[in-house]
Amino acid sequence: MKLPLAFYQREDVVTVARELLGKYLFTCIDGVISGGYIVETEAYNGINDKAAHSYGGRLTPRTKTMFEAGGVAYVYLCYGIHEMFNVVASTEGDPRAVLIRAVHPTEGLEVMLYRRNMLALKPNITAGPGSVAQAFGINRKLNGISLQSDTLWLEDRGLSFAADQIAAVPRVGVAYAKEDALLPYRFFVKGDAYVSKPNKYE
Repeated sequence: MKLPLAFYQREDVVTVARELLGKYLFTCIDGVISGGYIVETEAYNGINDKAAHSYGGRLTPRTKTMFEAGGVAYVYLCYGIHEMFNVVASTEGDPRAVLIRAVHPTEGLEVMLYRRNMLALKPNITAGPGSVAQAFGINRKLNGISLQSDTLWLEDRGLSFAADQIAAVPRVGVAYAKEDALLPYRFFVKGDAYVSKPNKYE
């Protein structure tokens, strides 16, 4: 079953990010379903988080989706190249989000290979947020779409990980955030082949 809006609409985005591990991500694009379970996330903790697009209450045409009530997709372009898929969390006006960094693919592998221009299945097919979005057919046209839709949604299929199976480490590529760059807001499943690098946790 699809995750209810109440799952997303919690202020504790760090908990949301951690609990998204093991949840299944699905898209249905042109009638073709792609799916897999999330193995890596990053939390962005709103207006007080120097790494968040919404830091300081920054409201722009790009960030306005973050200010919606949790349970919609925030999709943006990074470095002019990669689309990035985020899950908006918390309540309306409180702009927090979770970046989906890696997925262990389970369904629609052929179309994922096609979208990623790959001939054989390798872990990098869905390792890293740009790879996730490309493999699942997620682009900025889906920015703001409800995660209750039949185009892009998340499900709980009973998969969970024990605390000792999850690494909590600093986020990737946010050195500009100074002290906030050191916060352990990146979560990943230890030992999963689809987790992006760096994937050391000791």
